[in-house]
Amino acid sequence: EKVDLADLKQNKPLASHAIENTMTAATFSSYSCSWLLCCLPFVHCGLLFYRECSMVPGFLSRPRFRKLLAVLLPAAVCFSVGQCEDWLRFRGPNGSGVCLDKAPVPAEWGPTKNLKWKVAVPGAGVSCPVVVGSRVFVTCYDGYGLDRREPGEQEDLTRSMVCFDRADGTVLWQKTVKAVLPEDPYSGMGVPEHGYASHTPVSDGKHIYAFFGKSGVFAWDLDGRELWHAPVGLESDPRRWGSSSSPVLSGNILIVPAGPESRAVIGFDAGTGKEIWRAESEGLGNVWGTPIEVTSDGRTDVVIGAPNEIWGLNPETGKLRWFCEAMETDQFSSSVVEADGMIYAIEGRGGGSIAVKGGGKGDVTKTHVIWSGRDSSRFGTPVVYDGRIYYFSNKVVNCMNAVTGERIFQGRLTNNIAPAASNQPDESDSPGTGRQRTRGFGGASDYASAIIADGKIFYTARNGDIYVLKATDTLQQLAVNRVTNNDEEFSATPAVSDGQLFIRSSRYLYCVAAKQE
Repeated sequence: EKVDLADLKQNKPLASHAIENTMTAATFSSYSCSWLLCCLPFVHCGLLFYRECSMVPGFLSRPRFRKLLAVLLPAAVCFSVGQCEDWLRFRGPNGSGVCLDKAPVPAEWGPTKNLKWKVAVPGAGVSCPVVVGSRVFVTCYDGYGLDRREPGEQEDLTRSMVCFDRADGTVLWQKTVKAVLPEDPYSGMGVPEHGYASHTPVSDGKHIYAFFGKSGVFAWDLDGRELWHAPVGLESDPRRWGSSSSPVLSGNILIVPAGPESRAVIGFDAGTGKEIWRAESEGLGNVWGTPIEVTSDGRTDVVIGAPNEIWGLNPETGKLRWFCEAMETDQFSSSVVEADGMIYAIEGRGGGSIAVKGGGKGDVTKTHVIWSGRDSSRFGTPVVYDGRIYYFSNKVVNCMNAVTGERIFQGRLTNNIAPAASNQPDESDSPGTGRQRTRGFGGASDYASAIIADGKIFYTARNGDIYVLKATDTLQQLAVNRVTNNDEEFSATPAVSDGQLFIRSSRYLYCVAAKQE
């Protein structure tokens, strides 16, 4: 089904369509089943415990047992739905950037401290790692666009999905596909800043999905068997800066923001690759953010930022449920985030910040916008934690009250804290396949977004400095670390899972973890 988004400000649709806000039984069933599957192991253990106890005469009627049961059952359910062992998409659970598990993450590391392993990535790219059980997935590109001075020939461009063993970084498999041509050229201010592997893959725990821009969408099982491949379009964004929005999953729908390629958000059947819906708008050509899910009013919306607005779509049909006026900018480079039913966004290029209550129908600008401001970021997406919003720009950290939008603190990060790395190049290093350092329209801007784990904020600067702060209401910088002293670019947001940080540079994938005693 093709859907044209409503005529919203500068987004110039092909035609208007009815706003709708219903949630189908299939969607409800999908989420209910997912929740139940998470709880099954704990229910099973509870039943075994109940069976054994029932064999003791009078035990089940004892007051102490009833009190114990009242405590253990809710705890088991909360444990089952609150774990964050895997990091399955861009910025982890629902794009929040917040890891909920309690495993300690090191505050300090370096080439010889708390570095579990390091492995070369067979290509360049800025897509982020995802963690699925015992495996780590990264996409990359090779053959063209590795050096601005000598970019090579587009005919040699390839993209790859690479699966690493989480335990030691061993490459388990690599699947390489030839690029669909012509691609956006490796020239000008845009593409040389990020290359041709900028979309972070997504997984449902059983399959891995990659979006390769004009080359389309690919699905593999976790052992590397290709399941399907689908095209999305061959257009380019107006400036030919390339695309970077990442795919997400909503139930059994794989949602691909293919703005530059087709001015559309596309919904695919995740199992078969069949296109289910296509929501089109001219404004999507200037969108580089990734959608999130927001549950409110008894339904789930897929929410994405667009020039001048924020949209809530029905994930099953692509139809627009609601929209609101937002920052006055002709593009949307970052992603929206959600916490406690509220949607937050902070943009660069013109700047602006906003808090919007999820849900509603039609134009909700007057009813659902809680606050708006002139706060300005650049490319990174903010992170919300414990009622506070943190965002970073050019090594300046900002903290805001999520309820009111008022600033709590602002401060410049320092390198005066002794780093774990020395000033000497890594002796074990060897030339990698990553692209040469370049500077275009992004200049010295950082691309990675902050994440939070173990009560600490991790912010990655493009030069490889990774700042660690305490996630509190005052500026408390704990450390600044480097995994290498060599000349590599760090534009990918790290992944975190079970106490391990997975950091991707233009040449290597690193795993940081506290060494076991």
